[in-house]
Amino acid sequence: MGITYSTYEAKARFAEVMRQVREGKTVTVSYRDEPVAEIRPLQPEPATIDERLEDLERRGVLVRSSLARRPLQVVERRAGAVERFLTERD
Repeated sequence: MGITYSTYEAKARFAEVMRQVREGKTVTVSYRDEPVAEIRPLQPEPATIDERLEDLERRGVLVRSSLARRPLQVVERRAGAVERFLTERD
């Protein structure tokens, strides 16, 4: 499971915990033998939307559709749509 500290140990050995995180390790903090937190190194933010989606998918936050992706198409283009929307909203 990796490195685990109780909340008391993590507080008492904070410098050691941070050293391990700086080395690239993930540290789990538990309370009464139940994991409650995870301290891990920060990852650089993805530069593009596709990289961000891949990151979310890898972490299990996002499940992509199995349907084929199609480019978005403009359905109707009418002048003044934004102004009408803002007027109706107020």
